[in-house]
Amino acid sequence: MSQPAESTKAILKSYAGRYVTLGDEAFEALWSALEHRTVARKEYLLEPGQVCKSQYFVLEGCFRSYYLDQKGNEQVMHFAIEHWWMTDYDSLSNQKPSELYIQALEPAVVLEVELDVLSGLFDRFPMLERLFRIIAEKTFVAAQKRLQHMLSLRREEMLDTFEEGTLAFSDRVPQYMIASYLGFTPEFLSMIRARRRKSGN
Repeated sequence: MSQPAESTKAILKSYAGRYVTLGDEAFEALWSALEHRTVARKEYLLEPGQVCKSQYFVLEGCFRSYYLDQKGNEQVMHFAIEHWWMTDYDSLSNQKPSELYIQALEPAVVLEVELDVLSGLFDRFPMLERLFRIIAEKTFVAAQKRLQHMLSLRREEMLDTFEEGTLAFSDRVPQYMIASYLGFTPEFLSMIRARRRKSGN
């Protein structure tokens, strides 16, 4: 399952090059700071009460972050698949106990970089700080769009928007998790899909 080191290195370099131009020294410093980690299905990278110390670059697999509401229901906040970053920015930035779970939905491989190490790299290589700022901004924009859709779109429109933007992984995520992410009940999502099958859409 795990990819050879040189292949993994090329993937990360290509990813970074989409947003910034990193010199060889900066990239090699980042590469040296990353820990290659395998994650079992259903294993947690983070649980409530823990202080998030790292950011994770997904090489293989699929993850979700979620919390439990006052009724004990799971509320999904984010998904992450190959070549996406995942963390709890609130816990990471403020170094306070997390309220989130980050869980692997499949056997997975990640590259992990700890905050303390990353902060040192930022002091040495400003372009790395720019890269991770862009990553954080993209995460914020995605969360903002999700909230906008929840407030302005009809539920079926929300489902259409989600499916159009997630063709790469929507069939890898259980339906009840998709329902939670969209703010639906699983029964409501099943009803929509059953109606569409019946109408041929």
